[in-house]
Amino acid sequence: MAGYLIGLMALAALASAFVGIWRARNKRDAAGGAKSHSRPIYHGLNAAIWTGVPAFVFILLWLLFQNSVIDALVIASFPGSDQLSGPQQDLLVSEIRQVASGNIFKEPSPEVLAAVEHLRSLESLATWAMVALVAALVALGAYFGFRAIEHRFRARHSVERSVTWFMMFSSLVAILTTAGIVASLVYEALQFFARVPVTEFLFGLRWEPQIAIRADQVAGQGAFGMIPVLFGTFVISALAMAVAVPTGILSAVYLTEYAGERFRAVVKPLLEILAGIPTIVYGFFAVLTVAPAVRSLGLAIGIDAAPNSALAAGGVMGVMLIPFISSLSDDAFAAVPRAMRDGSYALGATKGETIRKVLLPAALPGIVGGVLLALSRAVGETMIVVMAAGLIAKLTLNPFDSVTTVTVQIVTLLIGDSEFDNPKTLAAFALGLMLFIITLGLNLIALRTVRKYREKY
Repeated sequence: MAGYLIGLMALAALASAFVGIWRARNKRDAAGGAKSHSRPIYHGLNAAIWTGVPAFVFILLWLLFQNSVIDALVIASFPGSDQLSGPQQDLLVSEIRQVASGNIFKEPSPEVLAAVEHLRSLESLATWAMVALVAALVALGAYFGFRAIEHRFRARHSVERSVTWFMMFSSLVAILTTAGIVASLVYEALQFFARVPVTEFLFGLRWEPQIAIRADQVAGQGAFGMIPVLFGTFVISALAMAVAVPTGILSAVYLTEYAGERFRAVVKPLLEILAGIPTIVYGFFAVLTVAPAVRSLGLAIGIDAAPNSALAAGGVMGVMLIPFISSLSDDAFAAVPRAMRDGSYALGATKGETIRKVLLPAALPGIVGGVLLALSRAVGETMIVVMAAGLIAKLTLNPFDSVTTVTVQIVTLLIGDSEFDNPKTLAAFALGLMLFIITLGLNLIALRTVRKYREKY
């Protein structure tokens, strides 16, 4: 019902816009064509804002609190609910809603059936109340929007204020979302550190996140040292960047400075197709083609290579990252003014000297941005590592050995039937917090590097 209601509200706002434009033109003609403060389009937009925005905000707030209020009313009317604890009440509400939706796993009691009928009546009442209130808000908003249409009304200022408030709200949502993510990570990480010492997590050299299933179980006490996991992340990311950075930057230099227009028009779209390939496809390519080839290479040169290796995962990931670096670097090179190239050539510099001493310093911010984007993608990649590198955390620099990454361990820890409040599950949030801090540090270092070495023209 809410979707249909929002659609009808949008149609009402659109109709108010056209009616507002028509009324504004009529008032302008009635005034003898005198110049008005705002064009009719702004009067129509102002009427549409008055018609749609208050009703839309009301719908969002209603949907946000509707289920909580209905659940509270249903529980309050349930016999003996005052003697139930909070989790027991939540379980009862879940059972009532499951029965109301038709998912019946056992014969419900008469009390539950009565609560289901009460729930359905409250939901029906809430739906019709929402429809009536939204219709009233739409009508009232349209009335105020049409009433404001006057010859000297500053409709353009009103619309611009509304747009400004919307942009401020969007910025606030982004800030609050980021703060909420950080706060949730910090809270759950603190719960983890209350069970596992911080020093063990930060400096431990063993990662075996197992817990005892029974109280008398000796094995499986767990080891939560993050160094092997973090080390594997950096090894695979370094291998990927070693493939992607030179290839991406050099391909951008060639496409910008050396390639002809026909060649560039064909190669650049083909290169960017790599960015649209799903990572699962890269994972299959890594595990079926690259990993056996890497193992054969290792055995040929006398190295005991694992079936899944960091080199296979890092190499395939590097191929996946080439379009990010190449595309952004190409845009950065293309943004350098042509006059700088011509001036360098006029002073007797060769094309290579111009690229090294003029284009690269001028395009450094864009190149660093592309490298950072690729590095963030490498650090956060999961599927290729799961399929081609493995799940075992090892403290090794051998690219032919199997390693794992932070993101793979986070996924592994959060799946399964483990309780949410045990150290094994909470370790995922501690890893996420450390990954967030490391990524933030890399971004700050990159910003300082760009500010230090950027040349201003």
